[in-house]
Amino acid sequence: MQQSCSSSAKNLCRKLVQVRTRNSIQAAAKTRPICDVFINHRGIDTKRTIAGLLHDHLFRLGLRPFLDSRNMKPGDWLFGKIKPAIGDCKLGVAIFSPNYCESYFCLQELALLMENKKRVIPIFCDVKPSQLQVMDYGIRSGEQLQMFKWALEEAKYTFGLTFDTSKGDWSEFLNSATEAVFKNLVELEAESSNRRSTYILQGRE
Repeated sequence: MQQSCSSSAKNLCRKLVQVRTRNSIQAAAKTRPICDVFINHRGIDTKRTIAGLLHDHLFRLGLRPFLDSRNMKPGDWLFGKIKPAIGDCKLGVAIFSPNYCESYFCLQELALLMENKKRVIPIFCDVKPSQLQVMDYGIRSGEQLQMFKWALEEAKYTFGLTFDTSKGDWSEFLNSATEAVFKNLVELEAESSNRRSTYILQGRE
């Protein structure tokens, strides 16, 4: 099972490289993106486990994932790095965990992903979608609460992955998450290439 998942991820990686090669020829002057995949997570729950492992695995496979603890250094302004990364990324991965909704920054990042119309893969780690609720502690404006609730609902009703850290197979999960990332990136790159081709054809008419 592990070998077949790994092989599948490598095949998808090759497909992604092929599509990107075509796209790079069409847009050679385009600036290199800051990241391909933005990983949204609650650090105290998943930084040393799922989030960190997924980041490192994707990086080894040649992608440019963004994880705050890996891509930022002391002195960096938080949203000075995060906003450009979200705006530039192709795909978001939202790792929901028991303490996720207590974090303003987690919800703000999720809302930015949704506002920027990024495709998001939700991962429900040790938590069910129905357990995720935006809490009002009296420190958020009504507008922020509505934005956070909307973003959370959008993610909750998106088909994703689930994982139980106490019982699940870590290797199998990592391969499944990686495969999901590559499949979505291949689709997004192909859609982008088709849009550019259509635009070029229309310009010649």
